[in-house]
Amino acid sequence: MQKDNPASDKSFEFAKKIVLLYKDIISKQKEYVLSKQILKSGTSIGAKISEANGAISEADFSSKISIAYKECLETKYWLRLLFETSYITEFQYQKLFQNTDELAKILFSILKKTRINKK
Repeated sequence: MQKDNPASDKSFEFAKKIVLLYKDIISKQKEYVLSKQILKSGTSIGAKISEANGAISEADFSSKISIAYKECLETKYWLRLLFETSYITEFQYQKLFQNTDELAKILFSILKKTRINKK
């Protein structure tokens, strides 16, 4: 439950990229539904990690990290859908998917460690 950690830093930087993607999609393509979905899930990752950093118990911490991990999976879904419906380029898709995948791996690793420590 550290204040500065790679997951927090990476998720914040990722959230900024998602906000910029959202602004780009709504301004250039006037698409408001799918873009809002990725905005919600992509920025929620960091918000849940921040909540986890303020957890009052190990179980609370694990629960928040678990939700952040699930938000990564949802974000991957929206990225794929935006790409396959031509709202984002392959380059945008690849870079953001890679960032999301990296975050998911970090979060899954944290989950494995916190759940192993519980046993």
